[in-house]
Amino acid sequence: MTSNLTNRSVILSNRPKGIPQAEHFAVQESPVPDLPDGCILVKTSYWSADPAQRGWANDAPNYLPPVEIGAAMRGFAVGEVVASRNPNYAEGDLVSGMLGWSRYAVSDGSNVDRKVTETDLSPSMSLGILGLNGVTAYFGLLEVCGAKEGDTVVVSTAAGAVGSAVGQIAKIKGCRTVGITSSAEKMALCTDKFGYDETINYREQDVAEAIRVACPDGVDCYFDNTCGPISDAVMTQLAHGARVAICGTAALSDWDPIPLGPRVHRQLLVARARMQGFIAFDYQARFPEAVAQLSEWVRSGKLSANEHVLEGAEAARDAIAMLYRGENTGKLLIRVD
Repeated sequence: MTSNLTNRSVILSNRPKGIPQAEHFAVQESPVPDLPDGCILVKTSYWSADPAQRGWANDAPNYLPPVEIGAAMRGFAVGEVVASRNPNYAEGDLVSGMLGWSRYAVSDGSNVDRKVTETDLSPSMSLGILGLNGVTAYFGLLEVCGAKEGDTVVVSTAAGAVGSAVGQIAKIKGCRTVGITSSAEKMALCTDKFGYDETINYREQDVAEAIRVACPDGVDCYFDNTCGPISDAVMTQLAHGARVAICGTAALSDWDPIPLGPRVHRQLLVARARMQGFIAFDYQARFPEAVAQLSEWVRSGKLSANEHVLEGAEAARDAIAMLYRGENTGKLLIRVD
């Protein structure tokens, strides 16, 4: 029986247009219902804050339907199975998946990505470097970009949870890396911790000129987390046969109507380049492959990650906006209160 437990959730209280702010969320308490047959009850320990949640909160065309008003915010979480009526899970199992921003999550298993078996590593890593961020970097760089030894790889939001992983994986694969970020502090992080060969501060430098200097032979792979003016600048420096992976559009303040900017067709034509959008779920069947390799790199010291941890549900209300303000200094997580 679970009805004596009190849940605490961050709900979407009203619909944003653009980047969700703290005012669009509320913290709500409610009893935990009895567990139906076939389900598990997960007590979450960490919630993930991700740029994709902006799209899930907005009522705009997307690859998932919008979160309903009054519902717990959709999001990734990790936690322990504390009750089970599902033969595939036992009490004490550690699981991660799209469990939402609730202290307790009832699941039939369909929104559980995996059992977390890396007990020698922090469970929080399953939401970052060993979770959606890491597998996004892994498949975006190695499959979509097809990065290979000797390539020059340029990454926007290079100090972020995805970008920092992209840069490190590129170095592991023998690439030269150039990171674009927003401050001297993050430039130092990119160079000192994540091993970037060159860094560019888009707030203080002419990005197109800086890319030209940093990439005299052009850009072979561009991992695009921003769209907007940064990407426009990179497009002017594409090498012959360049590959561009579209992972995010953080620089766009609104998606309705569809934003239009400089046309890149000519650059793609002349460079015989390829530009492709993707999401990590395109490779969901191969997640175990990615997690196994990422875990090995973490244990060997080849791959590292910063974590920026907020405390409790109230702090979660401003977490998505905080991401878009660029205030986090690592993978943004909420420790569940």
